[in-house]
Amino acid sequence: MMDDAPPPRLPRPEEVKEALGFVPLVEAYFRRAQAEMPDELREIFRSHRLTARHGAIIPQLTTAPSLSVSELADRMGVSLTTASELVSDLSRAGLVERREDPDNRRRTLVSLAAHHRAMVERFVALRAAPLLRVLDNLSPQERQGLVAGLTAWAHEVRNW
Repeated sequence: MMDDAPPPRLPRPEEVKEALGFVPLVEAYFRRAQAEMPDELREIFRSHRLTARHGAIIPQLTTAPSLSVSELADRMGVSLTTASELVSDLSRAGLVERREDPDNRRRTLVSLAAHHRAMVERFVALRAAPLLRVLDNLSPQERQGLVAGLTAWAHEVRNW
């Protein structure tokens, strides 16, 4: 069965130039993540072959004492299966702890491992600082525009 979706529109050269102009603006931020990672955390990621997708779960767990796997999936815009696999990998690496929800035994709650929490929270705060400084200097309308733009971009990248 053939895919009936229309072929993607080829961008005009000026659109490509504009889009590529954004790459240097964010590339340094992502390149620095590995360098800013504490040695212990970097070694855990290396030895357990964890990726940026695993790393994306970690900041979510600094915002609440624990979250369910389905809440993580919703926050990250991934399937429940994907979130569960990522949490399992992080659990095997010792970065997170899973436990049964006492109010609903079908739910699994996930939290940062107590012995790694302080290190992870410091790293997440370090990584969030540039964006928080930018947000502090924007008007409410500018903040909404930035959030809307980043949300749209993230949606497109996820569905690419």
